Amino acid sequence: MKGLISASRFAQNTFALWVVIAAILAWLSPGLFTWLTPWITPLLGVIMFGMGLTLRGADFALVLRRPWPVVVGVFLQFFVMPLTAYAIAVLLQLPPELAAGLVLVGACPGGTASNVIVYLSRGDVPLSVTMTSVSTLLAPIATPFLLLWLAGAWMPVDPQSMMLSILQVVILPIIAGILVRRFFPVTVKKATEALPLLSVTAIVAIVAGVVALNAGSFGKLALVTFFAVILHNGLGYLFGYSGARLLRLNEPASRAVSVEVGMQNSGLSVALAQTYLNPAAALPGAVFSVWHNISGPLLATFWSRREKIAQTSTTVQS
Repeated sequence: MKGLISASRFAQNTFALWVVIAAILAWLSPGLFTWLTPWITPLLGVIMFGMGLTLRGADFALVLRRPWPVVVGVFLQFFVMPLTAYAIAVLLQLPPELAAGLVLVGACPGGTASNVIVYLSRGDVPLSVTMTSVSTLLAPIATPFLLLWLAGAWMPVDPQSMMLSILQVVILPIIAGILVRRFFPVTVKKATEALPLLSVTAIVAIVAGVVALNAGSFGKLALVTFFAVILHNGLGYLFGYSGARLLRLNEPASRAVSVEVGMQNSGLSVALAQTYLNPAAALPGAVFSVWHNISGPLLATFWSRREKIAQTSTTVQS
């Protein structure tokens, strides 16, 4: 068990590296990874089940105790990222499939890795967990209709089918995870230490499957997709933080909102794009999976170091 826990921590700490390696291998040798394509949706369900295993009733209690930060954060989540994605798609004149895929990434709820990044950033972790939970529960309604509104002119969107799919692939596995934790707490406590390894493996497989399926066009689309995703992610951090400060949230809460807004559930966007749009529309989500696991730790390091400098300065002055 100790070996499994060590492997899980190692996988979590080197997550971005494995995603990059998998993407490169899938591009160079797509035949080795195309078999993963039918497994993208079930793999996302596994990730969501793992998320459910980590949730408790207390994670939702913050909505009642401190509703304003949660309302602000979730509003910015579903306002900033979809509209920013739309603006970037128009500005860069992206092909319709990439434009729709980028908007889909923006319309998805917060990413599962965001809570760790908020912790490393010395932000408001309870707010981060609550935002992830609430935005995920709102996703069956928010994601399909935001996509229809902003990307319906680029590609046909079926919001009802997409809503049902999110319920099946996201909400039901999360509920199952919560129930398993409720009735088997001791077993779950031991198992959760190995969850990062399962999640990392699933996301790496999803990215490899998407890149393999798009290997023929990946070289042509990679540069503009990376640029659009990096811009989208960076503006999400910036507008999330600025909006939170403008709406008078404190520094830790603003950091949490920034990370939650900037880091998306890109695995969900990949699964939905693969099912309801087309393979190329899944590329922004696959690239986002790589990039936000690089930019998130970089942002956390910046904030953590700035906090240490501020504390040192205060100590010297006193």
